[in-house]
Amino acid sequence: MFEHLHPLPQDPILSMLADYRADTRPNKLDLGIGVYKDEQGNTPIMRAVKEAESRLLTTEQSKSYTAPAGTPAYNQLASALVFGADHPALKDQRIVSAQTPGGCGALRMGAEFLRGCSQESRVWVSLPTWANHIPLLAGAGLEIAEYPYYDYATKGIQFEAMLEALEQASAGDFVLLHGCCHNPSGADLNQEQWHKVADLMARKGLIPFVDMAYQGLGNGLEEDAFGVRLLAQRFPEMLVATSCSKNFGLYRERTGTLFIVAANRAEAETAGSQLFSKIRSHYSMPPAHGAAIVETILSDTALTASWECELAAMRERIQGLRQQLVAAITASDIDGDFAFIQQQLGMFSFLGISPQQVDQLRQDYSIYMINSSRMNVAGLNQGSMDYFVSALAEVLSAR
Repeated sequence: MFEHLHPLPQDPILSMLADYRADTRPNKLDLGIGVYKDEQGNTPIMRAVKEAESRLLTTEQSKSYTAPAGTPAYNQLASALVFGADHPALKDQRIVSAQTPGGCGALRMGAEFLRGCSQESRVWVSLPTWANHIPLLAGAGLEIAEYPYYDYATKGIQFEAMLEALEQASAGDFVLLHGCCHNPSGADLNQEQWHKVADLMARKGLIPFVDMAYQGLGNGLEEDAFGVRLLAQRFPEMLVATSCSKNFGLYRERTGTLFIVAANRAEAETAGSQLFSKIRSHYSMPPAHGAAIVETILSDTALTASWECELAAMRERIQGLRQQLVAAITASDIDGDFAFIQQQLGMFSFLGISPQQVDQLRQDYSIYMINSSRMNVAGLNQGSMDYFVSALAEVLSAR
């Protein structure tokens, strides 16, 4: 039977990472993989995380299974972080949550839950969106539709086109929205636009499904949650998927959360029973270590303050790199306006060059990014900035 199988192409980001690691040139630069890097080019373990792990090492008494939902304390603390401790939906007990294997697990379990609710509804995703959104959602059997989002010409959001497309959605359809730090574009909805999207979706009977993988890396922990909190206040039903990979640096610990907001407590409990049944049939229980770290940090005032301080430093470093990159490009011989880079949020921006130019950067200068020209700004540092701008200038001058 297996002899009839055909090999599938490797994920382009993972394939690029393998090429980067095999590259022996000293000036190689990874601007592709979506991880935060410090000034030395490392992805460090946060100080609060190290302290939490140290405490767990001495206090943890068992490695027994958790429940399919994870621990109640983790879910309570994660809910307060995302929605705000005083959010009406939390006070009314309208939210059920489950710790998942990363943001991917949250998205997939959300898709499995939605598939069980309705086999006819579509899920609308932004064009472009994170590369793994469609495999995760469609893999659960959901029908995918797309709405325009990023304008490659203006380097901003095609907001009117987005609204026009969503006018074509049917009641009961789900709309996947990026809570903050849009991946791959870095172009985020402002508060006025969030209100307009909410107005349209409420009028059309659409259901929000928000992916917020970067809370705290845009404008701040509270500011980045604006859209999620607005929708949870206005809509009787919605889903939210979050990740601790970026803002806690827990990439390999695979720690995420899925939240289901229902119309009332009874419906939330019913929805939870359906979700936990789906989880049981897929991976049974989530991994515990990453969630235990987050729980330890968020349940301790001093550790929380330490974590928030370090997260703010990461956010400010990324914003500073954006400003420095634009200044360096402006001071160079490069012809073009790259000011959009410092107006965007989070780790990613489209550089706006062709796949051929991306390939030339890789072949001639060992600068790696995916073919769409999505670059991880956090992959730059003071030592590589001039090299990158010089290489970009050479590539663009050859057009």
